[in-house]
Amino acid sequence: MFYVLLRFVLRPLFWLMFRPTVTGKENVPLDGPVIFASNHLSFIDSIVIPTMAPRRVGYLAKAEYFTGSGLSGWFTRTLFTTLGALPVERETHRAAQAALDTALGVLQSGGGFGIYPEGTRSRDGRLARGKTGVAWLALTADCPVVPVAVAGTDRAQPVGASWPRPARVSVTFGAPLTFPEHRGKAGNGRARREVTDRIMVAIAELSGQEKAGWDAPREVA
Repeated sequence: MFYVLLRFVLRPLFWLMFRPTVTGKENVPLDGPVIFASNHLSFIDSIVIPTMAPRRVGYLAKAEYFTGSGLSGWFTRTLFTTLGALPVERETHRAAQAALDTALGVLQSGGGFGIYPEGTRSRDGRLARGKTGVAWLALTADCPVVPVAVAGTDRAQPVGASWPRPARVSVTFGAPLTFPEHRGKAGNGRARREVTDRIMVAIAELSGQEKAGWDAPREVA
């Protein structure tokens, strides 16, 4: 029911509000596990990408979004449920691994999962070096990664803005990446770093963003 709501209610509303340009839908595998790895400019990236993707995409969301009361709580809970968001506790000492385990469960069940390898929204428009959790997921689930570039969402809802406003946005889905040479190496830090860097290079090529902090020392293990 919620996916029907997404397709026939939210999607038309977002098309009217953001007049999106969507490119590369043909690159998205329509079945089987797949990771959508995107740059991150705005809170609404997690709404725009699932709304414009040709298949269901799950994202992690703070557990508080699912526990609010009153009309506002109902609206937020319904919105995130419709978008396929998955609640996760962020304040526990195992939050990072719990988030990865939740994502892995989606992939192992054959679903699509969205992740921002930078780890946080860009505040200056540049593309930060990716964290290696995306590689751990890809190698553990042994699934393709579709690089994604969003643009204009930072104008639609800048960091700190409570609500989005009409603006033109675009979403570009790149060709899926696979890493057969690193199969079975999720526990190897060098392999994770190489896979993550390949993903980030693909995102940078799609987004055209300037890179920031990509000269940091490599992780090895």
